[in-house]
Amino acid sequence: KNSDLVRPSRPHPQSSTMSQSFWDAARSLISVTEKHPFLVSMVDGTLDLENFRYYVVQDALYLSDFADCLDRLGDKMEGVGGGEVSERLHRFAVGAEEAEKELHRSFFMQWNIDATDAEPMPNTLLYTSYMTRIVATRPVEEGLAVLLPCFWVYMHVGKCMLALRDELGDSVRRPPQFDAWIDMYGGEEFEREVKEYIAIVDDVVANGVGEDALKRMEEHFLMSCKLEHMFWDQAQDLMRWPDFSTTK
Repeated sequence: KNSDLVRPSRPHPQSSTMSQSFWDAARSLISVTEKHPFLVSMVDGTLDLENFRYYVVQDALYLSDFADCLDRLGDKMEGVGGGEVSERLHRFAVGAEEAEKELHRSFFMQWNIDATDAEPMPNTLLYTSYMTRIVATRPVEEGLAVLLPCFWVYMHVGKCMLALRDELGDSVRRPPQFDAWIDMYGGEEFEREVKEYIAIVDDVVANGVGEDALKRMEEHFLMSCKLEHMFWDQAQDLMRWPDFSTTK
């Protein structure tokens, strides 16, 4: 059994764009993330359902903040005369809240989970706090960059997981929830959305972004790539907050 995800031949757009330069800067990190044991074990069917349930709850919390960040960026773009892009960013926010979280809600129903009072675990809070700070306090191009890995890395690992699933064929069995997740993020509809978001980033850059801003955009892209990896680390380890009630 192959223990590594299979890298597809064209995992991402190939043109020499600024977004591509961000991806190239993060390539070594992404090459590690695409082999993350949480993702590989989803495909080969060895991931414990407890870890996946943990992940889904945390991801639902993350997506709420992600959608809020997209809405904030949409408002910012409208404020600088980017009405068409603003509308698209708001639609992306709706997609995160409705389409992606609908998958999560279907899992909650299947498992009879009430996630109403769920709290973000450390790496969830770290990631959402970072991206919210950048979106809220920095120029719009930096906000666009900090959200880009959530689109692009998910598409990339989704394609890798699809390739490994095809390679393994009927030799393994996995819960249907794993397949539904792989189908969503490895699917053509999500790929179209990701490429559209990438085009927005590149269009904003093309309209005039200075060298200092480009450097900060790359820094945010790299940091979010790290935080994506750590988000799966957290689910792999079932990370919890320390028990502060224990007296020593």
